[in-house]
Amino acid sequence: MQWLTVDAESAGQRLDNVLLRLLKGVPKTHVYRVIRSGEVRLNKGRAQADSRVAEGDVLRVPPMRLPAQAAEPQAASAPPREFPVLLEDDHLLAIDKPAGVAVHGGSGVSFGVIEQLRRARPEAKFLELVHRLDKETSGILLLAKKRSALNALQDQFRARDTAKIYSALVFGAWPAKLKVIDEALLRTTTASGERHVRVVQADAEGAQRSITLVRVAASYGDATLLDVTLKTGRTHQIRVHLSSHGHPIVGDPKYGDFARNKSFAREQGFERMFLHARALAFDHPAGGARVALESPLPEPCERLCATLAAASQGTTA
Repeated sequence: MQWLTVDAESAGQRLDNVLLRLLKGVPKTHVYRVIRSGEVRLNKGRAQADSRVAEGDVLRVPPMRLPAQAAEPQAASAPPREFPVLLEDDHLLAIDKPAGVAVHGGSGVSFGVIEQLRRARPEAKFLELVHRLDKETSGILLLAKKRSALNALQDQFRARDTAKIYSALVFGAWPAKLKVIDEALLRTTTASGERHVRVVQADAEGAQRSITLVRVAASYGDATLLDVTLKTGRTHQIRVHLSSHGHPIVGDPKYGDFARNKSFAREQGFERMFLHARALAFDHPAGGARVALESPLPEPCERLCATLAAASQGTTA
């Protein structure tokens, strides 16, 4: 059994990221498995992969032998890839993440954005994810190029000092008066590591208060384009909140209307989830100037909206 003490460099980081850095060469799937099973202890208690650690925290890690064939880190198998850059300087990197690409490897995913970028930029001394997007979600993803920038930006995300707006196309006519969704969410993890989130009573054990603001951007008859702002940042929050009100996101493979998704894929040629992180504002970690980033809708989403708009106008006429 290994006992590890969290140093200042790791303070404020997620438990999974700390372990992946400390246990170089151990397959990511194994690291996530021992966290889920409770074999990893944080200050003698069970912890989740996204638990934040502090300087001086004590981690208990079970023995993990590195197979001979895994002598090099698994990330070395990730193909190098660059992504469209929205902003880059000495402190941070903002990219436009495509749908269908995970932000990091683990839980059945061999590699993601971070591993591919590190392979594409071997000279980079430091490159870490500031936040996360679901694999199926496209849009603005922020990375830090310095430890000081990472800590400053993550502090803003935790304090809700950032402003995030998503574009979401949902099935049905969204009620214009429904502008605030304030419903608690409960996250569970299956034995296979799959995460699932559902709406629960506010006083349910493990429930987390979750607030989503919704504004109708365009109506297409039997579909509605929404601007969605997060006041809290829970796992799958937008997807579950919208679906819980009978308006699942078009193309959502987990919480969506599977029959209608299949119909859209067949009739419209649209085979992704229509959720796009289109705007992000934050204070720059060096100097504090407010930075506002925008990412236009991807072409398949723009094309679908144009098709739906033309069809709804024809129906009205």
